[in-house]
Amino acid sequence: MTIRVIIVDDQAMVRAGFAALLSAQSDIDVVGDAADGSEALEVTGRTHPDVVLMDVRMPVMDGLEAARRLLDPATPGAHRPKVLMLTTFDVDDYVYEALRAGASGFLLKDAPPADLIAAVRVVAAGEALLAPSVTRRLIEDFARTRPARRRDPKVRLNGLTPRETEVLELIARGLSNQEIAAQLVLAEQTVKTHIGRILAKLDLRDRAQAVVLAYESGLVTPGQ
Repeated sequence: MTIRVIIVDDQAMVRAGFAALLSAQSDIDVVGDAADGSEALEVTGRTHPDVVLMDVRMPVMDGLEAARRLLDPATPGAHRPKVLMLTTFDVDDYVYEALRAGASGFLLKDAPPADLIAAVRVVAAGEALLAPSVTRRLIEDFARTRPARRRDPKVRLNGLTPRETEVLELIARGLSNQEIAAQLVLAEQTVKTHIGRILAKLDLRDRAQAVVLAYESGLVTPGQ
């Protein structure tokens, strides 16, 4: 299956570079681009991409607001693609908000080309792009410096089994499926099954939203 992608960045050279790199892949088709968030909404509505590669800082409408609008579940019949945010360390504060808005993950703008290609494929496949080494630090920093509304975890998480709760906690700590399987002495396929049930029970889009909920509910606290 070909992955349809649009690239949203206010720098024309960045858009052109990313487009050339991604278009060279046999399974990726760049179907459009946009210079700001407002234009991204229009292009998305017209081209129906699978993945939107979205810069954070842009004029007119930034990437965070564009992601919120694209992924708003209250919009009936809207096409909701996967959104992969592009960020740099100096805009880390936006990443947590982007995940809360429903983005499937983020990628550093200076990441190697191979990482960009892999990221598009991972997100298109329905997985969240949460690199353990980077995300563990960033998410904890966001939760510490920008505490979200705390909820009683029993209210939202009481539908999970003890094992599912355990898996959710490990997801939030940045462990991969393979690492979770090793820690809990489970088959990796069993871990995937647990994750699928967690997402279904909690009505979450993907792993990224599961991480956010784990922190917001108080199941996991920074520095634990």
